[in-house]
Order: sequence, then C-alpha cells, then structure tokens
Amino acid sequence: MGAFIVPPSGSPRTQGEKRLKRSLMPHDKEIHEFLLHHLNTVMQNDVAAYNETCAEDLTLYEWWVTPQRIDGLPFHEFMMDANEKRGTVFGAEGEPELALNQVEVPARFDLANLHIQRYGDTAVASYSLMISTALPGGVKVATHNESRVIVKIDGAWKIVHVHKSPAWHAPHIPA
Repeated sequence: MGAFIVPPSGSPRTQGEKRLKRSLMPHDKEIHEFLLHHLNTVMQNDVAAYNETCAEDLTLYEWWVTPQRIDGLPFHEFMMDANEKRGTVFGAEGEPELALNQVEVPARFDLANLHIQRYGDTAVASYSLMISTALPGGVKVATHNESRVIVKIDGAWKIVHVHKSPAWHAPHIPA
C-alpha cells in the first residue's frame, strides 16, 4: 500500500491527494453494517429480509452455478427456501446425510480483506467470503471472492449487482 504524505499546514490539497486519502481511510461504517445485515439475511435464509436489501433488478455472476449472468431475485428465493427446508445455508459445505436427516449444522461467515469504496450514494464492497461449517468430522471452510455493488435507492441501501469468483488458482483457459 502506498504512503499518504500530508502537505504542510495551509497547503492546498490536489485532487490526487484527496483521492488517495479517501482510499486509505477506514472502511465506511454505514456500508459495512448494511453489508453484514444483508449477508446475515442469506445466512438465516430470510427471503423477505433479503429481498428488502436487494434491488428487484439484481444481477449476479456466480461462477459455480453458471458462466452466464443471473437476473432477478427468484433464483436466490428458490435456493434460500430449499436451504431452509434442509437446515443448511447458502455456500456452506455440508454432508448430504446430515441434510437428509434434518440435522442443523452450525455455520458462520467472515469477510477477509474487506475493502469498501463509497462514492456518494453508490458503494462497492469487495472481499473474500469465508463460510465455515462445523461438521462431525471437523470444520470445513468454503471461500470465494465477492464484489457487491450497493446503491441508495429511495433512501435505502440496496444490492444491485454481485460478482463471485474462485478464491483458488483457477485456470485462465479451462482444459
């Protein structure tokens, strides 16, 4: 990370210095709290609360589902309803026999390398999402990189786009 040099007192700041300072500031508390709330709606399979945090025209790229863009909320509504019935959460690594026996498996998420860029009523949050699941044989962790674009619409923050990519060294050109 580059250094930010504070000009002598009374010196005018250049636009570049202002941009650099903004990029080195701690992440935005309002956006961070919104993001955690949004991700908790996913972890709790709370479709109604999830929909409140997303724009109706939400778009997503989820590399493990399909290489094409996914449009709208119905895709996640279906997944969250199915996960609720199975007692699991989206993205958690599990054991199929536990789900079949309706055994609830504890899971948690962590955001590694969270970086928030805010530009007025628009923000981008990028991070590595780690979902840890406590299984009888030990803890399993599933990780992928995410970027979420967040926009204030009618006074409320909404997720408008999500892009997920592998957190492992994926081949540039598949074999």
